[in-house]
Amino acid sequence: MSKIQEVQEMVAKGKTKVVAGLVQEALDGGAQPKEILDAMIESMGIVGDKFSAGEIFVPEMLISAKAMSKGVDVLKPLLAGDASTSLGTCVIGTVAGDLHDIGKNLVSMMLESAGFTMIDLGVDVPAAKFVEVAKENNAVIVAASGLLTTTMPALKETSLALKDAGFTVIVGGAPVTQAYATEIKADGYAPDAGSAVTKAKELVKK
Repeated sequence: MSKIQEVQEMVAKGKTKVVAGLVQEALDGGAQPKEILDAMIESMGIVGDKFSAGEIFVPEMLISAKAMSKGVDVLKPLLAGDASTSLGTCVIGTVAGDLHDIGKNLVSMMLESAGFTMIDLGVDVPAAKFVEVAKENNAVIVAASGLLTTTMPALKETSLALKDAGFTVIVGGAPVTQAYATEIKADGYAPDAGSAVTKAKELVKK
């Protein structure tokens, strides 16, 4: 098994203590930072699929994301010099009235790992705040999440305000559907963290 495969396996298993060391070993062995990053993203993609299929649950997924972030920390200084890995700034937050952040944190970690510069606004974020921060930071995409059916109107308000301001918007959260995302004029919808990364990359490449 190659070092990169080992990294992939340990990320998938959520072995936070060993991932950084293995990433360093892979680098020392001549692997390219981008190659290692792609392998970890692929591994998280598989974890995301398992989560979607109900084979694993949020705690396991978070542990894998944490393991990946340890590996990303090792790669960051090396990737920072490679401008091509930055996909631009993404502003992320949970909409007003909603205090859920596990899913958002996971998406944020994975988007950062995929090459976005993340600005996390936290939870209970009013629409105006999303727009203000996105403008200040010249965001290429804004990710908004709502986990409660009661906060769907806030998600709509946020999406429409961002669209009016000219931003690309991706939305997600348990009660959100593709149909609802279309209704609130969002550019993209993601049912889980893995697909959020794929969708966000697609949207910024357009």
